Amino acid sequence: MTITAPAPGPIIGPHQLSGPVILAPMAGITDVPFRNLCQQFGAALAATEMTLASHGIKRTAGPGSRLDFQGTHGLRAVQIAGSDPAQMAVAAREAVDLGAQIIDINMGCPAKKVCKKLAGSALLKDEKLVEEILSAVVDTSPVPVTLKMRTGWDRDHRNGVRIAQLAESVGIAALAVHGRTRACRFKGQAEYKTIREIKSAVSVPVFANGDINSPEDAANVMKITGADGVMIGRGAQGRPWIFSQVKHYFSKKVLLPMPSLASRRDIIQIHLDAIYRFYGEQIGVQVAKKHLSWYCESLPNTEEFRFKFVTANCSSEQMQLIINFFKYCLKEN
Repeated sequence: MTITAPAPGPIIGPHQLSGPVILAPMAGITDVPFRNLCQQFGAALAATEMTLASHGIKRTAGPGSRLDFQGTHGLRAVQIAGSDPAQMAVAAREAVDLGAQIIDINMGCPAKKVCKKLAGSALLKDEKLVEEILSAVVDTSPVPVTLKMRTGWDRDHRNGVRIAQLAESVGIAALAVHGRTRACRFKGQAEYKTIREIKSAVSVPVFANGDINSPEDAANVMKITGADGVMIGRGAQGRPWIFSQVKHYFSKKVLLPMPSLASRRDIIQIHLDAIYRFYGEQIGVQVAKKHLSWYCESLPNTEEFRFKFVTANCSSEQMQLIINFFKYCLKEN
């Protein structure tokens, strides 16, 4: 697939992004192989999976970890989460020592295990603590600090505008706003009214997030919210080419077609090979299964193929299954 030439994107601190479309950090998904692939297709920024400050950044860093930057492309952004300001400041410093060029604070994760620790989107209930955490990280970090947040705690408490203004006042360099409250989790349709209000209330770049699954979705969300860019998460699972499609649509107002079957075969093989090399055989085979399942959603007649793939126990068997499946598909077409 031809990737469109990068257009200027928002500025975060000293960094001019190559475009207005970025990848959302997703636990267990946005590892090095997936981030690299999305960036090759035009994602202007791809932060690491969330790391809890309480676990220690340096303790969790190492080969094959979410903080392994070896072979990564583009800006190195590390997402951290936690409820203790001092602990978050230490995490930010350690991330910078490892090579982070942007620190992203997670106040958007709705997962129960994260919210039980009063981290992620649970923090939106306590605006004073939010200010203390953001101030502590900004004050200690020599690189730009960004914030991922939601529109509020629940439908009756959409305090996103106040949180955003507070964040800007302490020095947050950019915001990514998911168009749901913490209580909504990922259910129902995303609402963009609060994102529009947030964009109108602050001067820092704002990225709109939530229910962006196509170039048309992205353009519609940009129009409704007035955001500086869009952040794509679940819409990129099994479809890393969505970034080039969105960028092309923004610049040319023309929809790029789905990659050909042969192109999708090549993308899957490249992605899985990177997974095996990054994690090693045992873990790599397991990680490959979920990504292949997402790729199957855009492929024809995959039930038998998917079953065989997820029950395969070695990378060579998985790769051979891909070769055989696409040989059959391409012959049929």
